[in-house]
Amino acid sequence: MKLPLQKTAAAMLVLLLLTAILFIGIATEFSGQSETVLASWELKWASIADAPTTEDAAAISEADWIKVMANGSKQIVPEGINAAWQRFSLPYFTENSAILINKVYGNNIKAFLNHSLIYDSQGQSNYNGSKVLISLPEEATGGQIYLWSSSGGKEFGIEGEIRVGSYGKLLAFYVKQDLMDLVIGATLIFIATVLLVCSLFLKRELLSSGLLLVLVILTFGVMVVTYSPFLPLILSNHGRVIELIFDLALFILLPAFTFYFEKIFGPGKNGIVTRVRKFQIGYSVFCVCLAMLNVLVSYQLEDFYKFMSVTVIGFLISLQLIFLLVLAIIYAYSGNTDAVIFSIGFSVFTILSLFELVLYYTSSGDYDFYWWKWGIVVFVVSLIVILGRRFARNHEQLIEYSRDLERFNDNLQRSEKMEIISELAASVAHEVRNPLQVTRGFLQILGERSGKKEKEYLQMALSELDRASLIITDFLTFAKPGLETVDRLEVYEELKHVAGILVPLANLQGGAIELKVEKDLQVLGSSAKFKQAFINIIKNSIESLQHEGLITVTAWKSGEQIIISVQDNGEGMNSSELGRLGEPYYSNKTKGTGLGLMVTFRIIEAMDGSIQFQSEKGEGTKVVVKLPVTVRK
Repeated sequence: MKLPLQKTAAAMLVLLLLTAILFIGIATEFSGQSETVLASWELKWASIADAPTTEDAAAISEADWIKVMANGSKQIVPEGINAAWQRFSLPYFTENSAILINKVYGNNIKAFLNHSLIYDSQGQSNYNGSKVLISLPEEATGGQIYLWSSSGGKEFGIEGEIRVGSYGKLLAFYVKQDLMDLVIGATLIFIATVLLVCSLFLKRELLSSGLLLVLVILTFGVMVVTYSPFLPLILSNHGRVIELIFDLALFILLPAFTFYFEKIFGPGKNGIVTRVRKFQIGYSVFCVCLAMLNVLVSYQLEDFYKFMSVTVIGFLISLQLIFLLVLAIIYAYSGNTDAVIFSIGFSVFTILSLFELVLYYTSSGDYDFYWWKWGIVVFVVSLIVILGRRFARNHEQLIEYSRDLERFNDNLQRSEKMEIISELAASVAHEVRNPLQVTRGFLQILGERSGKKEKEYLQMALSELDRASLIITDFLTFAKPGLETVDRLEVYEELKHVAGILVPLANLQGGAIELKVEKDLQVLGSSAKFKQAFINIIKNSIESLQHEGLITVTAWKSGEQIIISVQDNGEGMNSSELGRLGEPYYSNKTKGTGLGLMVTFRIIEAMDGSIQFQSEKGEGTKVVVKLPVTVRK
């Protein structure tokens, strides 16, 4: 089964994009570094009430400064402290130098060099573990940096590494290290856009599933992009906006994801999936309203909002992932192929996400999420595969419906033809048979009184009359195929009798008949009509035989059916000839009328059976008759 060109092209595009992500990730891992990494710096706790000036920082006693190692343990913030000073000395560089700080926490970041302010976040960004790249003036060589960080919450200060070096090289390192997040996120957003366009052409029953998948992939992409530490470098004055966009995408994702699951696998036992989805919608609406209220009151509800949108929602995400994974595994165990695909992708995403959530909470929020984005990539691929399978099934059903309609039309036309011929046969046969019998009688009388030559002609006339009588008999059988007397027939005995009748004819054609019939096979029907049907079938096979031909008659039981196969190695038929079998007056024999095969069709139908022909030109023909089995009493 081939999918339409548009769907194939879209699938190839998605695979190319995902392959590009992997290559970029590999290239990033092997990127070089050529800057100085500071092994340590000094820390002095402070409070927001203190004015962030370097004069005050310089006046701090040397004994109050705490040495902090880059790879050391995290400093515990004393009670009542909400700000900190950090200082470190710069190595010597020629020009265009810069500082790259791996992790900075706080709402307000200021950097001073030689009592001059060289960087100020102006409180616009909420640095939640983000990187900061600070360009240094030319006179910065060998100077001392004082860095002020403050926060209304619990997190502020520096963690991780401080790199000092060429601005261009640090920027390149910064881009290579974190560009992957933007590439993955942008790719997911692009895939969502492509799927949105494709979804507009779907049928109504698939449209909702397609749009929900678009929403899931789109929110995943937005979350990856806005979580990236690369974004604050580009939008340094819009940190709050970036956070809100991330939260909004998360609030939309949770119910949309559950809704998509519900569309694929149903509402679950007692509608549990539906109830979970409704709860998530309610909680997401609550969080959105809380976020708007927090903005309106100038972030005075920040602590409560963080608790509801980070701590509580993290717990709910963990429950949701476990709940949906368990359901998916149950569906997969019951044999649902879509559930198997979903479970594989979702398992990767769930295991990585839960693992990182555990690390995040056990480290008091100091852990940076990394692997979850790769879990998203794997999971999105599984979702796209599931949707593609639904497209394929829909396409296959459409083709199957078209075939059924074509078969229905063919059967309808055939039925109409049969009705017409039945009426014609019933009326003509009765009117013609009696005159033929009278004519035959007179010809026999004349034959007794005629000479040798006349007798020869009269015998030919009698043969043609007998042939006409057989045709009329076929007409009557065709017009009234019903079984006047129904008996329990032994298939072996009936076919043995038919073979015995036709063996001499087969021998005259240089062929043979071979029986491979199981015993104790019984069907209901008329013995005369059963024999007539198979005499017609086997006789057609005999007439198609060539030198050393063989006809094999096989019968066996399969379930609730008796299957009888008649196979020859004769001249066979092409597809056009096969398609016309059973049509009125069609025959590929010189003197054939097609009535014998039509009668066979009607007899098999009257016995509630079916008949099929399989043939290739030069390879012979196989006829398969299926009749309902009758249990011996």
